[in-house]
Amino acid sequence: MKLIVKVFPEITIKSRPVRKQFIRQLAKNMRTVLKDIDPALQVLGEWDNLELQTSVSESKLLDEMYQRLRDMPGIAHFLEVHEYPLGDFDDILDKCRQHFGAQLPDRLFSVRCKRAGKHSFSSMEVEAFVGSHLRREFKAAGIELKNPQVVVRMEIRDQRLFIIDRQHEGLGGYPLGSLDQTLVLMSGGFDSTVAAYQIMRRGMLTHFCFFNLGGRAHELGVMEVAHFLWQKYGSSHRVLFLSVPFEEVLAEILQKVDNSQMGVVLKRMMLRAADRVAGFLKLEAMVTGECVAQVASQTIANLAIIDRVTDKLVLRPLITSDKQEIIDLARQIGTEEFSRHVPEYCGVISVRPTTRARLPRIEAEEALFNFEVLETAIQNIEIQMIDRVIEGVGNKAVKVEEVAAPENGVVIIDIRHPEEEEACPLVLPVDVQATVEKIPFYELRTRFSDLPQGRQYLLYCDRGIMSRLHASHLRDAGYEQVAVYRPPLAAI
Repeated sequence: MKLIVKVFPEITIKSRPVRKQFIRQLAKNMRTVLKDIDPALQVLGEWDNLELQTSVSESKLLDEMYQRLRDMPGIAHFLEVHEYPLGDFDDILDKCRQHFGAQLPDRLFSVRCKRAGKHSFSSMEVEAFVGSHLRREFKAAGIELKNPQVVVRMEIRDQRLFIIDRQHEGLGGYPLGSLDQTLVLMSGGFDSTVAAYQIMRRGMLTHFCFFNLGGRAHELGVMEVAHFLWQKYGSSHRVLFLSVPFEEVLAEILQKVDNSQMGVVLKRMMLRAADRVAGFLKLEAMVTGECVAQVASQTIANLAIIDRVTDKLVLRPLITSDKQEIIDLARQIGTEEFSRHVPEYCGVISVRPTTRARLPRIEAEEALFNFEVLETAIQNIEIQMIDRVIEGVGNKAVKVEEVAAPENGVVIIDIRHPEEEEACPLVLPVDVQATVEKIPFYELRTRFSDLPQGRQYLLYCDRGIMSRLHASHLRDAGYEQVAVYRPPLAAI
């Protein structure tokens, strides 16, 4: 199988050294992301595209490969192609017959040919020859250039002919790692997750910095969505997840700061801590999910006051976005269900919050604040690699029992994402008399309390990591009848 990967158009207009750098980075990212599917994957570069050669033929693995390429920054689109040596017009026609003949009877079609290199013919001559013969031989309804039912597509590059079966759209943007690194202030809500995605799509590595205001449950939710973003769009590079214990800082603000100024002061404290973290990591920019006038602390006046605590660049990719636009994009990239269940603490601490903060007033309020509390929070930052974050939480969580052979009458809850569950449904052994419920992990915390509490529940996922994590959280909340279902490999 051969794929032709077309790079983001903005890359092709760069100077030759920059273009080569970007394309090399994209090729490296593809090898990294796809090596577990095909260790022998070959990626060859051209000035405006990459050719990917794989020996994988299993449809499930190919689908997984296509999905990863669709989610990779830097790719405009990629083509499934069949490669042949370039022959004469009759030979080109014969190849088009093989691939498209069965689709043409009684249908409107067009022929599209792209050509690169020196040839004695033009692309239009190829299109006219192939189109006229295919129409006559297969009794097509006619040729339609604007809205054809079938498109016969091919590319000619020097002495090679590519017949295009299918085109897949990519993310666009720049290859991850081709630009500078940033620190994303991650709350787990709609705004910060979408902002992180947009920065990743622009080719910048994003380290995740979380300010914990809501205890372990809040931390768990943010870890899940950060890990999802990294795994789906940024797994070509390892980045950090930093958790800052901010409960005491918030408590200090609630005790010492006037109600109307709390929101601005809290944001300034977060930015101070993030500035320290960015300095430690040698990063020059920080990213937030703020947009103008969405909440009181995000007016122009307040944002200007907040930014005064740092000399580093603060990027706000959502600055002019509407909330509905943000939610729609969150749904598109897959973070909506995560963010919907993550509590928002930053926006609920102020009573009659100011929309036009004044620096002297803010500084007077901060003079009452004990900055040793902030320093303690910074010193107690927990730093983990993002690819180990889920396992790390699982290790810190309450230990739960793992059951390989459940007793009759128990309820097994499949907590996988609906797409995963649909692709590989859970089938119980014939000797297991149990009920299977389907509750995605992002709904488990809200729906579990509605279940009958007199029964035994076993959580199930493919690897057992997410099920252990959520089972420990439920047990920590007082639900002792929760364990994990881990069937033997032979039974799966």
